[in-house]
Amino acid sequence: MQLSGKRVLVTGGAGLVGSHLAARLCADNDVVVADDLSKGSRERVPDGATFVEADMTDPDDVAGVLTADVDCVFHFAAYTDTNYADPRKLFEENGAMTYNVLERAREVGVSNVAFTSSSTVYGEAPMPTPEDYAPLEPISIYGASKLADEGILSTYAHSHEFTVWLFRFANIVGPHQRGNVVPDFIEKLADDPHELEILGDGRQEKSYLHVDDCIEAITHVVEHGDQSMNTYNLGTRTTTSVTRIADIVADEMGLDPEYSYTGGDRGWTGDVPRMRLSIEKLSALGWSPELSSDAAVRRATRELITELT
Repeated sequence: MQLSGKRVLVTGGAGLVGSHLAARLCADNDVVVADDLSKGSRERVPDGATFVEADMTDPDDVAGVLTADVDCVFHFAAYTDTNYADPRKLFEENGAMTYNVLERAREVGVSNVAFTSSSTVYGEAPMPTPEDYAPLEPISIYGASKLADEGILSTYAHSHEFTVWLFRFANIVGPHQRGNVVPDFIEKLADDPHELEILGDGRQEKSYLHVDDCIEAITHVVEHGDQSMNTYNLGTRTTTSVTRIADIVADEMGLDPEYSYTGGDRGWTGDVPRMRLSIEKLSALGWSPELSSDAAVRRATRELITELT
């Protein structure tokens, strides 16, 4: 599907990935951003997009933005905190949002849907993890909610003639991000430049992808993936440990703090200590990330220091 001259709906379009995608698409498309602003920011929505404050758990709100003239829905609205305080709400409302979007799309004849899933659907899988790895055994409610969403998307792809592009993200980093390890470390060191507390043992090691690379990967897959169900990992071939992130943040802030660790091999219940996705399928489709994991963290750190300090 060529992303030019289309009417596009981006749910969750005031969030990190959604707002960057909306900005990328605005030049050549008619873009509608729907977001309830519970986590996203109105200021992130690009000027070229039409903004509608809407809650995807409300079928009436979904009906107001998902109309028959929409060519493609990028469904990014979700609770994205893997350590969310109300896990039942996270699971039920993530599922409700996806089901509402798909049912409304079917009603009005919109059959192209792109969806942001997560590496957490794999649980503690061997690395690098390919898209066809099985069984999928998530260890967090967030991961379980994304796997449930994948199931309903697969149903619509195979039983209702939808085309679905499904993205299993590594850890996405970039400007305007909050509630992630990079802005967390920046804020902690701004408050106390001498000591930094690190959750777990600091050896947790994951793949970090800059949001700009993420957006380019998404648009490439949508334009070149032509199956009914197109499932792709989005990540890098390299990883970065939590202690290494602390080193990068401290270096960029010109600091030399002492580190203290809370202990254990993970930061919280449901945290996957090590994650690296195979991106061979993505590479075979003709796209690879520009930045390594370390370089993505460093670039995001520089961007976020400007915002937060």
